[in-house]
This record gives sequence, structure tokens and C-alpha cells, in this order.
Amino acid sequence: MQGKVWKFGENIDTDLIIAARYLNTSDPKELAKHVMEDADLDFVSKMSSGDIIVAGENFGCGSSREHAPIAIKASGINAVIAPTFARIFYRNAFNMGLPIFELKEANEIDEGDMIKIDMDRGEIINITKAQTYKFIPIPPFMQQLVDAGGLIEFASKEIKGEH
Repeated sequence: MQGKVWKFGENIDTDLIIAARYLNTSDPKELAKHVMEDADLDFVSKMSSGDIIVAGENFGCGSSREHAPIAIKASGINAVIAPTFARIFYRNAFNMGLPIFELKEANEIDEGDMIKIDMDRGEIINITKAQTYKFIPIPPFMQQLVDAGGLIEFASKEIKGEH
């Protein structure tokens, strides 16, 4: 996983990720058009598929809505990195197949940096600054959810005996 960094601050809540005014749909493509709109009005027009969000503490706080990780994933964002995540967002992200990584040093990564995430080695490599960080490993069963594309896809594959 490799991409350009988009930086957001601390306590980015689910209303900043996807505003309540757009929750009249659960269509991922529609939600993706408005992801992070209230935090950065032009975010969707600036970002590219494969980019990565890096944020401060407590990313995804607020309501328990699953729309937030759905909108991020559907927009093409590859992953989210933050020192900490709100517990319900953490679980919803994995259930929706959005990879997230806890990294204490997330504040050392700047907007515009190119980074690479090596999940096998448990490393985030800042290509721009030639720095490498170790992230808190994702438990294997949670990694299976991400690899499958989310909980529903994982369960479907389990039923079909594809795991």
C-alpha cells in the first residue's frame, strides 16, 4: 500500500468524515462524493485513489454510524493512520474492510508526504523523509476482514468454504 498523505487534526468525528445531511443514502458511491467535506471542502477533488489519511488522536469519534468508514473506503483512500481511533470507528472500519493503523508518531508525517505501508513487516515507510516507523500490529482475524473486503464479504467466503 503506497500513497500521498492527506493530514487532518485530532478528534475528527464521524460528522466531519461524512456529514449527517448525506445520510439519507447508504450508497457508497454517493457517500464518497462528500467524504471529509466539512473538514476540507475540496478534499474529494484534491485526493486521488490510493491516497492515505493521517490524523491526530481519537479519529472517528462521535456517532457509531458505519457510513464514515464506508465513505472513506469508497472514495479510494487506501488507509487511515492515527495515534488512536475511537473504539466504535475502529471496529466499524475493519467490518467495512477499511485498513487503519495505530501509529504513535503519526504527527511526524506531513501532508503531501509519500508513504508506504508494509503490513507484513509492520512498518510505515515515509518515502519523502526516509523514515520508518513500526505500527501496532493488526490482529490476524482483523487482517482477514480487511483482506476479504469487510465482514459481509468475509462471512460470504466462509459460507462458501473459500477461506
